Amino acid sequence: MSSRDASVVPPTRTWLTLVPFLVAVAVAAGVGGVAAAGSQATYRALELPPYAPPSWLFGPVWTVLYLMIGVAGWMLWRAGGWDRVMWLWVVQLVLNLLWTPLFFAADLYTVALVEIVALAASIALLVAWSWNRSRVAAWLLVPYLAWVCFATALNAGIVVLN
Repeated sequence: MSSRDASVVPPTRTWLTLVPFLVAVAVAAGVGGVAAAGSQATYRALELPPYAPPSWLFGPVWTVLYLMIGVAGWMLWRAGGWDRVMWLWVVQLVLNLLWTPLFFAADLYTVALVEIVALAASIALLVAWSWNRSRVAAWLLVPYLAWVCFATALNAGIVVLN
């Protein structure tokens, strides 16, 4: 279905098109969750920078962010169909999915740092590309970008200290 088709879809069914976007972010979150099975113990065992938040904070923050990522993707698709913006949305989601296994499952902190820099860049580009299509969607992605930038600094601190 393209965005042009969305105008002929009844409003109740239009909301159903949000489901695949929420499923996609749930899959990314689920893979991350499986890869992070022992993450609290790993996180506590690391030498952490002074700005490191408590481990319990990550779950609630990511839950809200994943919801916002899914809604933003849906809004971008509705506003412009499937194009380079949507492919970039997929790329950032795949990069998001890859970070947790690299960091927690493989203990590849430096590789994870390189990967999260690519993730932050892809999110920043997605916000920029989204701006003219849907400012609401672009703003929904801003907290995600901010958190990933903070996580990048945290990852860098962990690389330096460990």
